[in-house]
Formats: sequence, structure tokens, C-alpha cells
Amino acid sequence: MTTSLSVATGTLEVPGARLYYEVRGTGPLIALVGAPMDAAAFAPVADLLADHTVATMDPRGINRSPVDDPDQDSTPELRADDLSRLIAHLNLGPAAVLGSSGGAVTALALAQTRPDLVHTVVAHEPPLVELLDDRERLHAGTDDIIATRLAGDVTGAWAKFMAQANIVLPDGAIDGMFGGERAANEIADELRWFGHELRPTTHWRPDLTTLRSVPTRIIVGIGDASAGQLCDRTSRALAGMLGGEPVLFPGDHTGFVDDPTGFTARLREVL
Repeated sequence: MTTSLSVATGTLEVPGARLYYEVRGTGPLIALVGAPMDAAAFAPVADLLADHTVATMDPRGINRSPVDDPDQDSTPELRADDLSRLIAHLNLGPAAVLGSSGGAVTALALAQTRPDLVHTVVAHEPPLVELLDDRERLHAGTDDIIATRLAGDVTGAWAKFMAQANIVLPDGAIDGMFGGERAANEIADELRWFGHELRPTTHWRPDLTTLRSVPTRIIVGIGDASAGQLCDRTSRALAGMLGGEPVLFPGDHTGFVDDPTGFTARLREVL
């Protein structure tokens, strides 16, 4: 393990992959996880939480976490096992886990399989399409989005993705974000997500009976600017099925990136 400033970095060997991770601070363990978002996306929040031990990571197959088999899908179960191994490796569990988007699905899968390692899960906007009545229509839309991207139509795929997610962007935003020259690793991560992560994540169905019975406290978070978006719907469905109410966080689906200070303050309150 090497240390740079206040951030310690390491690599953990897990079945089929080598996970890049970062650790900040001291004290009780909080893990911040995304999918496909990597450690860099959570760095501002991690810095603000450094009165705890904060672990972030690149999910398998993303950025600095290479996989042995590039054709293997990244399932919530695999990512939950990776996270369980990281928590055990750090030897500071049980942990609190904030998971956002696909990372929220990872965190819920971890609570199902290893509740002994996680005392609290904050599941921020998990895309649990399987909980919705119109899931078949949405799954078909996802298949079309994936096929569009794998056929080479980058902006077309993202336009379809945003439309299905009901995320409204300003005119020209998609061309500006995805239409120009981009770094090779960014393109590789995007292809990995479309080709091997999006479908298994959105098709995952939580075991609600298990989640209701585990000792892990489960908090469902929604961005206060996400009203009407797909992940607002899935998150409210999950909260209702677990017998609770969702907790609002600042911003929308990427509130932890757009407003890390406000997001961290809210996270401290709910923890």
C-alpha cells in the first residue's frame, strides 16, 4: 500500500479481478460505492467524512480495477462479494455503506448476503426496475439502449438512456458531454457499463423478505431534485415495500458530485 497526502491507496486481489481502493481518515468505517462510478466520483464526499475511516473503490472492470475475463458480466452479487472482501481486508467492520445508483444495488446485495459486515446501508437511488409494474417495457428499452451503444451510436444511446430515465438536459448537452473526443479509459468504462453492467443491475430483484429481516438498517435515499425520474420511482417503490419512507438528499441522481457539502451534511444526519 502507498500513501499520498491523506489518501492511502491499495489493490486487493479478489476472484477474477484486482480492486483499486482508497482509504481516508480514521475511526468507524464508511464505504462509498458506485456502479459504474469509481472512487474519484466520491472523493469530495470522502474528504469531508475523514473523521471516519472512508473507503472508496473502482468497481470491477472500471478504471483501475481490471478483470481477468472482460466478457464476464458485473452482477450485483459479484460486486457485493468484492465489497465484503474489502471490508474484511480493512478489518474495521461492520461498516456503514452509502451506495449510489448501481452501487446502491451492490449495497443491498451485500446486506442480503453478509449483514454481519454492514450495520447501515444508505441506498441512494437504486435503479430497481424489477419493482415496477412497467418493468417489461423498461427492460425492452434498456436492451435497445445497449444495442444502440454497442452499434457505435454514442449520443443516440445516451439520448435514449436519459429519455427512459426521465432526466431532462439542456439542448446540446448530450453532444457536449459525449459527442466530442474522449479519453480511451472513459470510452472503455462506458462500453463496460453498457455491455456488461447495466442489464444485470437493472434486472436484479431484491429479496424483500430477507431485507426486512436482517439486522442491517436500510435507508432509501432520493435526490430532492429527482422527482418524476425513473430512480425516484424505483426508490419509492423499494422504501414502500420495506415498510418505510425515503429520505431526501440534496440534488438529483448525482447529488453527491454536484453538492458534496450538502450531501455529506445530510448523510451525517441519517447516519
